[in-house]
Amino acid sequence: MTMTTPSSVSTDPHGAISNGGTVTDRLVQANERYASAFTDPGMDARPVLRVAVVACMDARLDLHAALGLELGDCHTIRNAGGVVTDDVIRSLTISQRKLGTRSIVLIHHTGCGLEAITEDFRTELEMEVGQRPAWAVEAFRDVDQDVRQSMQRVRTSPFLLHADDVRGFVFDVKTGLLREIDPS
Repeated sequence: MTMTTPSSVSTDPHGAISNGGTVTDRLVQANERYASAFTDPGMDARPVLRVAVVACMDARLDLHAALGLELGDCHTIRNAGGVVTDDVIRSLTISQRKLGTRSIVLIHHTGCGLEAITEDFRTELEMEVGQRPAWAVEAFRDVDQDVRQSMQRVRTSPFLLHADDVRGFVFDVKTGLLREIDPS
């Protein structure tokens, strides 16, 4: 697996930063700089805009910048593919029932890695490590249809109180634009 880092940071093949530290060391140092100027913003866990965003974990998606969001505006739930899994439903249920969100935005994107693999990945893992993962890969071939499926999973969940404002989008990684998906 190749790790990509900004061009300003050189790494060796094992992910260590050339100056002797690891990527995690770099992150901890960055946190120390951040914390030295940090002031408590005085907010709680309830998102100001009462929205939860479910999106892919792809590093090319800067959700706050793309959506014009500030710290405290939303709950952000990310996983491979932005798939609405049982754990996403768990997080959305807590977000709505305990922290006041009302709207849900689902964001998949062009060029997703889940389009390039299949459920056979689980079999490959089983062959390698001797144990089959309990989770599904949730691979897909049609990003628009996968967004529709995610919207349907949210809208039909008995645990969610607010399923009337659920909208799905595909983020174009080349243009930065969102394209809304018709749920039908």
